[in-house]
Amino acid sequence: MQVYQREEHGISRKDISENALKVLYRLNKAGFDAYLVGGGVRDLLLDKEPKDFDIATNATPEEIKALFRNCRLIGRRFRLAHILFGRDVIEVATFRGHHDAGTVKMPAGKQAIASRNHEGMLLRDNVYGTIDEDAERRDFSINALYYSIKDFTVTDYANGVVDLQNRLIRLIGDPETRYREDPVRMLRAVRFAVKLDMQIEANTAAPILELSTLLKDIPAARLFEESLKLLQAGKGLETYKMLREYNLFQQLFPILAEHFTEDHSSQTEQMIEHILAATDDRIAEGKRVNPAFMFAAMLWYPMNVRAEEIASTSGLSDYDAFMIAANDILDDQVKNIAIPRRLTTTVRDIWQQQHRFSRRFGKRAFAMLEHPKFRAAYDFLEMRGQFEGQDVAELATWWHKFQFAGRDERNKMVQELGGGHQRRRRRPQRRKKPQAKSAS
Repeated sequence: MQVYQREEHGISRKDISENALKVLYRLNKAGFDAYLVGGGVRDLLLDKEPKDFDIATNATPEEIKALFRNCRLIGRRFRLAHILFGRDVIEVATFRGHHDAGTVKMPAGKQAIASRNHEGMLLRDNVYGTIDEDAERRDFSINALYYSIKDFTVTDYANGVVDLQNRLIRLIGDPETRYREDPVRMLRAVRFAVKLDMQIEANTAAPILELSTLLKDIPAARLFEESLKLLQAGKGLETYKMLREYNLFQQLFPILAEHFTEDHSSQTEQMIEHILAATDDRIAEGKRVNPAFMFAAMLWYPMNVRAEEIASTSGLSDYDAFMIAANDILDDQVKNIAIPRRLTTTVRDIWQQQHRFSRRFGKRAFAMLEHPKFRAAYDFLEMRGQFEGQDVAELATWWHKFQFAGRDERNKMVQELGGGHQRRRRRPQRRKKPQAKSAS
């Protein structure tokens, strides 16, 4: 353990969230130990602006809740306190103890709860301990850093400051054991390496390939949240490449892995790299990104292959096969990553509109413009034009011109297709059956 004095680390309170300081001061005033911990300290030491300010304390979740009226307790696997300041949330965790300790100190009337599965993964882990034990339970050395507002020191329990200087991501403890406890740590190792422009330390990296399949045991809802952190944080393309190198991306998206090639040349692979690069660019420009659009792009070609297989074996129309394939692919994917229904609905809308873009006759083109997902669907069509040949590119060009044209110009464009003055054919009226004449 190394303690860095105020003049040795350069962290200033002016760089710490005002709400985080309020929580720290109140916990201290109530007689509890409380520290800014983990990524907030790490980023401040790297002269980066922290995204979150997390706090660790010896107060239990119930004691924290008693101190803060704006507190909400969450989690079963790890019991946490969220202190709410409008949209700003300060996460406060009680010091964790060793789950396999013979005797664990708990508050009166409380029981230590910890359980594992057969692979050694922690399922529930509400065991409280000391700050020393908490530091040993942290995943990476660069996250075992504790900043105190009492004396303005940074306490480093695992040579994290040295690893920051050497730009190394290193697990605390035995890597295989730590990965088995929580396989998501493999994803976090990659995410931190890319995010912080660091290398994964050799011993930390060594077991990942062999243990990558342990991700199959992680709840799909948790992996959805992790997938957004990995792919929509501004370095998605670089993260994807490293995840794939360690056989981790393949666990998150097994449907996509079926289309991987040695030279990364398949349409699926080209689309993945294109959409992730485009997403990175949008984030760099401060623009919003839609996870549904990313998932629609990544799964587009596997869905089309599935549709062709269904059409050829079932005799269904192309459109019916397309709709069945869309449902199949999304149903399969949510087993690994629980994409919420609000997003899968948007994915389906974007895909369906691709079939409708070629139906431009009569009023259909005008109706298309009114569809709530037109813009996303058009952007998707334009993107497809880069991969699917001249016909799709020309169709995208037509729709680009049509959406920005005036009313008269739009009418002319539709008429030039040959559908401007076509009248809808009326169904012939059914002939009424002659009624039997009543007997006179």
